[in-house]
Amino acid sequence: MSKVEILQVGPYPEWDQVPLDAAFTMHRYFEAADKAAFLAEVGGNIRGIATRGELGANRAMIEALPKLEVISVYGVGYDAVDLAACRERGIRVTNTPDVLTADVADLGVAMMLCLSRGMIGAEAWVKDGSWAAKGLYPLKNRVHGRRAGVLGLGRIGFEVAKRLAGFDMQISYSDVSAKDYAPDWTFVADAVELARNVDFLFVTLAASAATRHIVGREVIEALGPEGMVINISRASNIDEEALLAALEAKTLGSAALDVFEGEPALNPRFLKLDNVLLQPHHASGTFETRKAMGKLVRDNLTAHFAGQPLLTPVL
Repeated sequence: MSKVEILQVGPYPEWDQVPLDAAFTMHRYFEAADKAAFLAEVGGNIRGIATRGELGANRAMIEALPKLEVISVYGVGYDAVDLAACRERGIRVTNTPDVLTADVADLGVAMMLCLSRGMIGAEAWVKDGSWAAKGLYPLKNRVHGRRAGVLGLGRIGFEVAKRLAGFDMQISYSDVSAKDYAPDWTFVADAVELARNVDFLFVTLAASAATRHIVGREVIEALGPEGMVINISRASNIDEEALLAALEAKTLGSAALDVFEGEPALNPRFLKLDNVLLQPHHASGTFETRKAMGKLVRDNLTAHFAGQPLLTPVL
């Protein structure tokens, strides 16, 4: 029996590529010089898409695949998939939640610690001879016992808050409603009010049209010149123009960011700032998590074509 044909939107590590190639006929869209011609050539036989969260699948791609049944996303974010087009055709969509939750939370907390304590600059202070020549590194700010806000208390936000509790921090959160699984933390319905009453604001909510630029000028002003924003969600949740203006004017204390609009070609204004920590969208970037994500992509495809329930359905 012939293998099911899958459109592969972006590259995967070898440990994922080999089993994918063994189980399916993979058509590498990302290698095609003329992508429209490539879709015209292979699109009639494609039954599944394997993509990544930042690449997604737009309406034009979906409409070019008349036999498409399922889209399996490598990543927790699926905002780059045209869900409306999928609903119209009854196309199933899956992602890879849970397996990356703890690693993303770990990096968010590490970013807070690193930026608060000036660890990047402190390492340079040692390596460039400043410690020997100039003495002690300038004082930085403590973390323990301070106030933290979590914007979006889903899987990742919950894990972030659990870790912050270990630093004896006062924890508040904002979401569509209060959560019964967070009785010890303070619910604040309004994002601006949340920012006004915390020192660190973690952005951990899923991206959607409703959350686009939820961290805008008002939230940033409320966080203030001593505040820090940490984004381990999606770039669209923050108004980058408002963020950059506030960082440049020092009306916002600092920002630790793992995601950017237009990444990896981020706005060059970020590179001139001394009050940011910039990371290359690698919150889930551990061997353990990436292997688990790849397996879940394959397992969802396998389950669908075997007529079994999807493991992690979005649609």
